[in-house]
Amino acid sequence: MKRYLAFLRGINISGKNKIPMAELKSGFESLDFAEVKTYLNSGNVIFSSAHDDIVLMKDQIETMIENRFQLDIPVFVISKEDLEYILRNAPDWWGNENKEIYDNLIFIMPPATFADVLSEIGEPKEGLEQIQDCKNAIFWSFSRKDYQKTNWWSKTASANIGSKLTIRTANTVRKIAEM
Repeated sequence: MKRYLAFLRGINISGKNKIPMAELKSGFESLDFAEVKTYLNSGNVIFSSAHDDIVLMKDQIETMIENRFQLDIPVFVISKEDLEYILRNAPDWWGNENKEIYDNLIFIMPPATFADVLSEIGEPKEGLEQIQDCKNAIFWSFSRKDYQKTNWWSKTASANIGSKLTIRTANTVRKIAEM
């Protein structure tokens, strides 16, 4: 069996799209996924599967969420192996100990691509934020004190492409990769 991660977009935020993690775990187990673990309350699920069809897994998970919770939640599924590859290829400026910088990993939900995201959001503001793509993810770092001046801060949530992205902090992604 191979390990996978599912990142649910936009759950348990400001009282909206509530999904209890114990019930979510049970839902994953009902799909015959094994060794299911959740991390934090923001829709991070680690699981094992004998199957390797990520698109099928994504569809099964989204259908389960709709049936159990009556919510239409986009899900991004990635193998643990692919996530580890992405993290090994992180730029030097991403995820270091600089407390003045906030580091995120943006996951792009297919069929959207990095080119689509860049076209929609535009280039990062020089001196305030940096981006670098790797596979179906984007390393994104920005100044904590000047985040409102960045180009990507508001657009990742409000642009049309926003519904095709899910974002996790560097610390969260690294912790999940270790599980």
